[in-house]
Amino acid sequence: MAETHSGGARRRWLVDIARWCPSPAQFQAAAALLPPHHHPAIASRLLQYSLVHHVLGIPFHQIDIRRTVEGKPYLKNGTAAFRNFNFNTSHQGDYVGIASELLCLVGLDIVCISKPQGETTVEFLKNFSSYLTDHEWNCIDRAGGSVEMLTEFYRYWCLKEAFVKAIGAGVGFGLNRLEFHHVQWSNISVYIDGIESRNWRFCLFKLDEMHLASIAKGHPEDAVNSFKRTLSNLVFEEKNFMLH
Repeated sequence: MAETHSGGARRRWLVDIARWCPSPAQFQAAAALLPPHHHPAIASRLLQYSLVHHVLGIPFHQIDIRRTVEGKPYLKNGTAAFRNFNFNTSHQGDYVGIASELLCLVGLDIVCISKPQGETTVEFLKNFSSYLTDHEWNCIDRAGGSVEMLTEFYRYWCLKEAFVKAIGAGVGFGLNRLEFHHVQWSNISVYIDGIESRNWRFCLFKLDEMHLASIAKGHPEDAVNSFKRTLSNLVFEEKNFMLH
């Protein structure tokens, strides 16, 4: 799956790694495009480097991708025409994906709806009691049976993770600070510390029967400081929030 918008800077790429079976020669050729220490998680790294190469035209060997102190990847040697260019990857189950934006922050999260092992669905969900709000838990309780409850939980979890990844926050960000509202999982909005934010747009979609993905897109003023320092354009029109 691939989508291209905004002069080629907004991209949505998805790879089914279960179907990626490169020969040893093909694998080595792909690995040779990356710095030596980037061979682990090669599919995710290849997506990052390939996206930067195709969008910005930077040769592979000149691409300089670094991480903030919270672990958010960013392009060190961007161009003036793409001052806010940022991207986010996610890898879960059979899928690796990447999303990029020209102006807005972008976060991507993929989840695999896997049944709990050695415990009931209710017992499994109780492990996450501190991460969701009362409203969200009430929606999960009303979802129906154990399969429906589990799916509902992963929808909320996927959205929260996409938001946190978009702003560049680390594991210390309190997920219970976020509360999501929706109309049958469209028109999704977020409340941050109890206050509705109009700076964000969300898209939640189904990849297959076992995988969900979400994209969070928001204003760069909401980025954590370490990530905000990598951006150059913090002011732009609201129309640029629109998700496609």
